[in-house]
Order: sequence, then structure tokens, then C-alpha cells
Amino acid sequence: MKIAIIAPPWLPVPPCGYGGTEEVIDGLARGLASEGHDVLLFTTDDSTCPVAKASVLDRAGTGAGAWDLVRHVVRAYDAAREFDVVHDHTLTGPLYGQRVAYAPVVTTNHGPFEPEIIQHYRVVARHASIVAISHHHASTAGCLPIADVIHHGLDADGFPLGGPTTAGALFLGRMAPEKGVHTAVRVARRAGMPLRIAAKLREPREHEYFEGQVRPILGGDVEFLGEVSAKDKLRLLADAACLLNPIQWAEPFGMVAIEALACGTPVVATPCGAMPEIVEDGVTGFLRADVDGMVEAVREVGSLDRAACRRAAEQRFSIRRMALNHVALYERLCAGPQ
Repeated sequence: MKIAIIAPPWLPVPPCGYGGTEEVIDGLARGLASEGHDVLLFTTDDSTCPVAKASVLDRAGTGAGAWDLVRHVVRAYDAAREFDVVHDHTLTGPLYGQRVAYAPVVTTNHGPFEPEIIQHYRVVARHASIVAISHHHASTAGCLPIADVIHHGLDADGFPLGGPTTAGALFLGRMAPEKGVHTAVRVARRAGMPLRIAAKLREPREHEYFEGQVRPILGGDVEFLGEVSAKDKLRLLADAACLLNPIQWAEPFGMVAIEALACGTPVVATPCGAMPEIVEDGVTGFLRADVDGMVEAVREVGSLDRAACRRAAEQRFSIRRMALNHVALYERLCAGPQ
């Protein structure tokens, strides 16, 4: 198939640091290409994903204006004119694509189905097919027609397999209340395990949370590393005794959890959002609803088989599985109503 993928223009593909959506797009593009499909990734010129690329913007950036987004979307659909399917990962692109696309348009919602977003996708769904990224995610979509539920994937071969470790627990993610950084500190301290915090800290809201609730409780065996590079992220994940992921919201998926599993690192998380679809309780980690339960779980992570964590990433969350699931959807849409 000839598949055009449109990435948002805010970060390069793959991202240099934090950027879950861009990591997924990179894996999907590479997975589709590995299966022999003709892939065009419309992104920004500083992207390094090893597939055919096209762009209108020299560099990605969160400071890109409305006109930059318009140019990005318009040129992307123009470049996709002779493709079999267009997979648009932008929020606004499908609104334009439904008027000009010559092929089926697929769009993935990478964020929560909040009321305003549902209103948006009601319009999009008239001409585009919507993909949810977990079954829990799909269950929150209200009356929206969900074309398919496809879990994210990754290339486990690119993740180092960690061994027995004394490096302690790791928190990896955004510095945000719903991510539960302050809870991770509380759990690690009570469990008697050192904690390293690698977190994106850029937005005003993130700084406010950090200064008010996290900075005051740092020190001792709790170390704040800030945002780390992709290379350092892999090292931290492989060295960790466990990933502490005490999320306080219905997260649609959770790339950090499958990245940890790919390194053989078990995940201790709250059973929110998609976590029960990722973590097999007692096998690849523990799901606990309160601090007391998470403390006991952290103390027990040494009993889990790190090889089983790695196998889960390879078998359930590979980019090949993600690519094949998408191809099945693309082929169904190209075949038309049955």
C-alpha cells in the first residue's frame, strides 16, 4: 500500500526528548516500511525517521503559529494525493482533509476524549475514521464511532535489557499533578527505595506544581534529574528496579510503561486508564490503588521476572504488531462498505 502519515509540526519525529506521540509515529512509519509498504511521512525538516519524508517547515517547534500549522496541513494533503490512505495525527488536519483527500483518512486521537474534543471529532467522523489507543480510551468516546482500538508499539531491539539492579525506582514523565510525582516520592520513601525523577519541566503549570509540591520534598534518596535525552532515558529505564507510575487520571495509553517493559523493568502503577491493559498484575508489575498497596508492591518487585517483562513488550507491544493492526484497518477502509 501507499500510506501517507501526517505528523504534528510541534516536535521532530522521533523526538529528541519528551514526545510520546512522535515516538509512536516514528515506530508506526518504520513498522509499515518494514512490512514492505510505501510510506511518506509529512513532518518537519529536522526529523530523522528513516522513511521517505516531505516537509514545509524547516524545524519543529511549539512556537509555530497558526499559519505554520495551516501550511503544514495543506502541503501534507497535497503531497498525499496519489496515496491509498492518509493517516493524520494532527487535530485540525482531518477537517481540511475531508474536503480534499482522494483516499480514506484515518486519524488517531492521542489525548483524552474530553467534551470539547468529542465535539470536534463528531465533525471529523463524518469523513474520517477515528482510532483509539486503548479499550478504556475508546470507552470514554461517548457516541463517537471508533473505527478500531490499536495499542501503541515499539522496537524492543532498541531497548537495553537491564539486569539485577540496586539503582532504585524511577519516575519518568511530565511534571504534572495527574502524573503523581509527589505520590511516587511518598511511596519510594516509605518503601525504603531510592528514587530518581526524570520529568519534563517546561510549562508554567508544570513549574507551579514542581515548586509547590515536589521541590520541597526532594533530597536524600530522591533525586530530580529534569528532562533527559533519549539515550539517557534508556539507561535510566534499564537500570531501574521498577518504574513508579502512580498516575491519578485515566491516561489513554502510557508509552513509558511499555518502554520500561522493553528494558525488562517491572511497572508499579495505579489501575487507572489503560494501565490494566499494559501491566499484567503479579507478572510484569503490580497495579495498586493506594499508597499502602504501592509501597508493598515496590518492596516485592525483586520477585518478578525481568525476562517476562521483556517478552510482554516483544509479543504484545511490538511495532510490527502495531503496523499490522493498522494495515488491517487501512485495507478494510480501502475496500469500502461490505
